[in-house]
Amino acid sequence: MGVVARQSIRGAIANYVGIAIGFVTTFFVLTDCLSQEEIGLTRVMVDAALLFSGLAQLGTNASIIRFFPYFKSANDERNHGIFGWSVLIPFIGFLLFLVGFLLFKEEIVEAYSGESPLLVDYCYLLLPLTFFALYLTVFETNASVLMRITVPRVVREVVIRVFNLICYLLYGNGIISLDLFVGLFCGSYGVAMLLNMGYLFSLGKISFRIDWKFLSKPMLKDMLRYTLFMTIAVMAGNIPLINSLFLGAKEGLALTGVYTIAFYIANIVEVPYRSLGAISRPLVAQAVKDKNWSEVNHLCRQVSLHQLLVASLIYFFICINLKALFAVIPHGAEYLGGIGVVFLLGLAKIVNSSFSISADVLNYSKHYPMTLVFNILLTLSAIVLNGILISWWGINGAAGATLFAYIIYFVVLMLFNWFSMRVALFSKGQLKVLALMGVLVALNWLWTRWLTPLFGDGTPMLIVESGVRTLCLMGLGLFLVFRMHVSQEVDNLILKIIKH
Repeated sequence: MGVVARQSIRGAIANYVGIAIGFVTTFFVLTDCLSQEEIGLTRVMVDAALLFSGLAQLGTNASIIRFFPYFKSANDERNHGIFGWSVLIPFIGFLLFLVGFLLFKEEIVEAYSGESPLLVDYCYLLLPLTFFALYLTVFETNASVLMRITVPRVVREVVIRVFNLICYLLYGNGIISLDLFVGLFCGSYGVAMLLNMGYLFSLGKISFRIDWKFLSKPMLKDMLRYTLFMTIAVMAGNIPLINSLFLGAKEGLALTGVYTIAFYIANIVEVPYRSLGAISRPLVAQAVKDKNWSEVNHLCRQVSLHQLLVASLIYFFICINLKALFAVIPHGAEYLGGIGVVFLLGLAKIVNSSFSISADVLNYSKHYPMTLVFNILLTLSAIVLNGILISWWGINGAAGATLFAYIIYFVVLMLFNWFSMRVALFSKGQLKVLALMGVLVALNWLWTRWLTPLFGDGTPMLIVESGVRTLCLMGLGLFLVFRMHVSQEVDNLILKIIKH
């Protein structure tokens, strides 16, 4: 657990440094330097590349984690060449994607030419961007199973954002053209990919050489079957990407730009799970392999509880500061239509990050073929709900589709895990978290009713009032977490901070 805590903390620090950079970039540079349509262009391109790269992985991201315990060897520091597999299979997937992209290019162009013609002009850059995103993830996953997630987190959360910030400033100040801006923006992911690859080689525990003799026929068959299922199931993790692609085609890039700003705000809710999930998945995979179900239950409940606590608190403090946030960002009034998206997507992020560990358990168990069924359920739910709700509510419909699709998916998934493996995520601590949030919501309502009017009108006083309210409620929230004994680990952390 020492390695988990250390790497999670370092990874979380990298995440929040990235958030700080992303906050400044998104709200004070991006909204000032780019139009809504140009913001939508960058969002749709990145989301399309992530979606395509997820398919091109051919399940490698999940299979590396699931099968690493089998390849791991104290006598072979390169772990029987699992890295070679992780590079070869995605390359085959990328070639298949390339063929498919060329075959259906005309249909893609036709879908976006009406509402998003700017995307059509740069669709050819999706090929290198997809390749970069593909191997950025592959190298990051290899670092994760080696319990070395900090540097890849810095690369993803900090380095890419810094490069993007430079691109925004250069374009916003008229130093480079739109064509060069889009090219450099895509190239930033190539730089990140190379940095991750260089870091992996510096560890000295990887090799492109595949140890063919190590693989038995049953194991190879199991790997191929698992990879096939995960390839088909990969769409489930990409529901937010589907949303932006739907919006780009049906509502245009300008509204997609508004959605992008709201999405970034809501995405902060999920940040802690990026590190906690990356470092806990290998432990879950090992416990499942060893059939240590008591440890699986313990890990799942701990991850779910702490993620629910942190995500709920972050969501609460985001929501109570939205009015002040939109008041200070450049052209903030143009993005006020995204407030509903923040509320709905934030809830979706809480649900997803708090219960995603249940999907990991299924992925690494003998029941993993059921992943296909559940992910088809999630994907179809998201597609159907997007098609219906976007027509009714616009960008709020896209956010609502995500929330409702996740609720349907996780209810069914957790019921299956309980009846098939007796794995459950729920604990008394989660009820305490819900009670805590109820108290904070009630106190915030009383504050805004009785104390907020005392601060007067105007943007400066709005910011002051929002800051004072946040600090008071944050202090009270931490006190209640400690007094309610939501988590022994959190209690110990608070006591350690107080003693120092």
